[in-house]
Amino acid sequence: MSEGHRSGFRLPAEWEPHRATWIAWPHHEPDWPGKFGPIPWVYAEIARVIALHEQVEVLCQSDEIVESARAAMNAHGVHLDRVGLHVVPTDRVWLRDSAPIAVRSADDAIVLLDWKFNAWAKYDNWSRDDRVGIAIAALTLLPREEPALAGTGQRIVLEGGGIDVNGEGLLLVTEEWLLGDVQIRNPGLTREAYEQVFATWFGVSRTIWLGQGCVGDDTHGHVDDVARFVAHDTVVLAVEPDPADENHERSVDNLRRLESASATPGIGPLRVVTLPFPRAVVMNGERLPASYANFYIANGVVVVPTFNDPNDRVALDTLASVLPSHHVIGINAVDLVWGLGTIHCLTQQEPQSRNS
Repeated sequence: MSEGHRSGFRLPAEWEPHRATWIAWPHHEPDWPGKFGPIPWVYAEIARVIALHEQVEVLCQSDEIVESARAAMNAHGVHLDRVGLHVVPTDRVWLRDSAPIAVRSADDAIVLLDWKFNAWAKYDNWSRDDRVGIAIAALTLLPREEPALAGTGQRIVLEGGGIDVNGEGLLLVTEEWLLGDVQIRNPGLTREAYEQVFATWFGVSRTIWLGQGCVGDDTHGHVDDVARFVAHDTVVLAVEPDPADENHERSVDNLRRLESASATPGIGPLRVVTLPFPRAVVMNGERLPASYANFYIANGVVVVPTFNDPNDRVALDTLASVLPSHHVIGINAVDLVWGLGTIHCLTQQEPQSRNS
């Protein structure tokens, strides 16, 4: 944790009003090997729920994908008058990480921050995903900036799933994601340098460093699978009570860190509410990153991944208690998580302009 300096930009909290939610229609079968068939239907159901509350903008690989997406959404009863379909080729569909992150400027205008994307410093095919920001800027007519390191002009690699903010100067992030020696995004960038990046581009005054993300996370430590703000002073944290489970030690460490942050002047007090983990979801012997913390907050609704587990009800009830003005809707994500991400990973919000 350290102090930063506010800039002219502010990253709104996810629960602040949206104009739209952006998603990309699934098309890359290798992301769900042997299980791709049901995935478009899961997307259609996610679109149906969100479109009841706000505009949904959908990036499609081709004209053919536009038609198949329209057909699937129509079959699911999606309000198509609240859906925009756009031909924008992508490598994958995880827009939380590849799409630009929208901030408010000092004069309250929306600006798209188009971070460098390199497929989590893991995969070779990312060039189309790295151009998603250009396409969204053209579609929205919003100004776009490419955050870069001072002095070098080198674009900064950053993924939206790695951060979470309360909209009032606090940011959550994990050391595993940015400070570890696996999948290194920005070689040589220190803790202090990242905190300055957060201060400059997001208006963050204090950064809370958690330890690790959840087991099975392909991104190596994204915070949106373990800890999320649901109010300016409230964090929900996924905690595994079973000492035999791999998520136990890392989640208890994160709990200690949040409790310490809560006692720190300038940060706390914070209310920490625990979420359970579901049963271990395994496919072909691989533990998948199944977590209720990967929910998405849209206008008046919280869309939550569920996993055919008794803890589904506990998680839904917990989120309903901390977000009482929102409908809380569960979406079965057992098939979806085989792609190593769920609902928050595939969505990216566009804040409402004050002038519209």
